[in-house]
Amino acid sequence: MTKTMKTISTLLAVACLLATAPLFAQTDAEREVAARLAGGALIDGKAWDKLAYLTDRIGHRLSGSEGLAKAVTWTAEEFKRDGIPKVWTEEVMVPHWVRGKEAARIVAPVEWDLALLALGGSVGTPEGGITAEVIEVDSLEQLNERKDEVKGKIVLFNKAIEAGFDAKYGYGSAVPMRVVGPSRAARHGAVGMLIRSLGTADFRLPHTGTLRYEDGLPKIPSAAIASEGAELIHRLLASGDPVKVHMELGAKTLPDALSHNVIADIPGREKPEEIVLIGGHLDSWDVGQGAHDDGAGCAIVMEVMRLIQKSGMKPRRTIRAVLFTNEENGLRGGRDYEKRHGHETHVAAIESDSGGAEPVGFGVSAGEGGVAMIEEIASMLEFIDAHRVASRGGGADISPLRVHGVPLMNLRQQSFNYFDYHHTEADTLDKINRQNLNKNVAALAVMTWLLAEREETLPRNEPQEGD
Repeated sequence: MTKTMKTISTLLAVACLLATAPLFAQTDAEREVAARLAGGALIDGKAWDKLAYLTDRIGHRLSGSEGLAKAVTWTAEEFKRDGIPKVWTEEVMVPHWVRGKEAARIVAPVEWDLALLALGGSVGTPEGGITAEVIEVDSLEQLNERKDEVKGKIVLFNKAIEAGFDAKYGYGSAVPMRVVGPSRAARHGAVGMLIRSLGTADFRLPHTGTLRYEDGLPKIPSAAIASEGAELIHRLLASGDPVKVHMELGAKTLPDALSHNVIADIPGREKPEEIVLIGGHLDSWDVGQGAHDDGAGCAIVMEVMRLIQKSGMKPRRTIRAVLFTNEENGLRGGRDYEKRHGHETHVAAIESDSGGAEPVGFGVSAGEGGVAMIEEIASMLEFIDAHRVASRGGGADISPLRVHGVPLMNLRQQSFNYFDYHHTEADTLDKINRQNLNKNVAALAVMTWLLAEREETLPRNEPQEGD
């Protein structure tokens, strides 16, 4: 099929499918605008081009790095090139952690090199590294049960996870071990901590991520090891042999560095003081290219702004894009935004931070009737299978706005393969499908426009204290 035929086919599909979508309270004008925005995203979308530049030309973007500084400059200029009327940056001081050289190896009862990545924020080892016996646990609870066996050892948290964000079996079930495990282990006298990578692809592919040291406790060197190494240690321990590991980490934390949130507004024509916020985080870990996490989210948000601006339509309310800095190891961008702008009237905040795979719908946290309102809007996205609505929504960077009762949402993607690549060297552009990225743009553009344009707004949440 030629490009022209594909374009015609897509246009017909958009027009027909939107015309036959469940009508609910939708007007002809709304369906026409939805078709226009979705068609622009699917036929002539530029999200891939934006993501390609961010990943291939700039690369990974950890807080304090040259890559993040370049990304701030480029994205602000790109918003301007796309004609967004108001673009600015706001200073944020962010953590500056550097990885340094790192290595680890089983030294007894056999010798075997471990594939590992230091956890973000970890201290380094003393010169020459540390060598210690390993104690294996599968949870924080089991660590506490075996606390008398921990002193002088390296604790290995060894729990396999399943695909997805599930709090019982998926990523959510193991994150607490990574975040607080180092300090819990140190409390009982551990000299180091290892964790089985929080990933779902077993290709000697370690996954990094942040930790949080507890005040008043020793800071011990901590790293993630690939699943193959964790399984080998498990088998050796199960055979009855003590296992010793030698670990060297060159990680260190430097003084805080200057970074910026990047903000762009399409002002509202009638209610400019009311804001629909869409956002993703510009920083990434210092491995791979940060394509899924969260280059895709940034590209989706930027392209939504371009499409709406190009359409010539003026929304009733202001549509604001925020590319947050320092989500990965500090959340300072999100917190700074709340301090500066939390007093403003945000009628909705939508975050895209779960990759660039095929969209499935939205999550929403709002007052009574909010889910039904989003279900009605999302029904127009059934033609790209992005119409499912979950009753919990939000994201890390917009979470500080909870204190103001802002309705929080997130664009949801199929997450089956997300944790194959998340926080690894393999989070690169080739893992993202161009058409799926365009579908995400279509979904977010339609949702954003209708939330900004309709007379009614989402019911507000009860104000909640943030983290």
